Amino acid sequence: MLHRRKLWAATVLCMMLVLWQVHQSLYPGHSASSWSLGHMLWPLSVSVAKPCGCASCIVELSSSAWFNKRYDSAINPLLTVHTSKIAPDVLLWWLELQGSQSSAQLQGIIQQMFDILPSPTVDARAPSRCRTCAVVGNSGRLRGSHHGREIDSHHWVLRMNRAQTAGFEEDVGTRTTHRFMYPESAVDLQPGVHLVLVPFKPLDLKWVTSAFSTGELRYTYTRVKQFIEADRSKVLILNPAFLKYIHDKWTQHHGRYPSTGFTALLFALHTCDQVAVFGYGADSNGNWHHYWEENRHPGAFRKTGVHSADFELTLIKKLAGEGKISFYN
Repeated sequence: MLHRRKLWAATVLCMMLVLWQVHQSLYPGHSASSWSLGHMLWPLSVSVAKPCGCASCIVELSSSAWFNKRYDSAINPLLTVHTSKIAPDVLLWWLELQGSQSSAQLQGIIQQMFDILPSPTVDARAPSRCRTCAVVGNSGRLRGSHHGREIDSHHWVLRMNRAQTAGFEEDVGTRTTHRFMYPESAVDLQPGVHLVLVPFKPLDLKWVTSAFSTGELRYTYTRVKQFIEADRSKVLILNPAFLKYIHDKWTQHHGRYPSTGFTALLFALHTCDQVAVFGYGADSNGNWHHYWEENRHPGAFRKTGVHSADFELTLIKKLAGEGKISFYN
């Protein structure tokens, strides 16, 4: 017992000496009479400010090693006049997604697009901001969910492609702030709603320019809308580099490229402070289909190999398990 007390006393003495040396190096002008334990410990205690004004924030550091390994806070999800230079590796991958042949006119296409549409900006995260976002998938599991009011309570409500709300308000809500689409899935939007273009090929950039101007592009690999009714000041174009980042870091090459739904979720992770996810995965009977459609060919898209719905669902559940999203499953 005496030996233990001596060992404990020696340890405490060593710690005090170390603290004293730290104190002297930080405050060389202080006299011994001004010494206190609080004075010594103050410079060693670091106050880490929260990155947002919510009770919990997506990007809180050191909260998930799994998340930190995949999440790149430096990447800009949007294509702008300042980020229009596409890296060679990104360009090569992007051109192969849907068999585009050449990038010779790409910079001209982008420049013409921003002549018609304003270049967007991404607002920086503010410590006082608490932006809540609902990402609403199209799964048939939303039927009978009664999530409508919860969905509409968020600051942003993100929807994909041709998702319908009329007739399903109790389950999916009524509000939409962002609509993710590509030319072949485009729909007209109400004023004030962001059209978020997910470009899978350079032709998609030509389409959005045409749809807001001449209407000359009417066909990609199928017939597309000649003109689109939407607020041109609200148009956002996802950067191909952001799509490749999701493919490399998150879906990790499962499928040819990430789905629009999973892309919307990653956009939310990079622009929102809290994210709630609704309507992903199969319905209660194990069928994959849209909530507004009859279930004639459930899960047919899963056979193409373009997207890995199962792997993406695993990632969503993992994000929920790591406390990064709320998943209403």
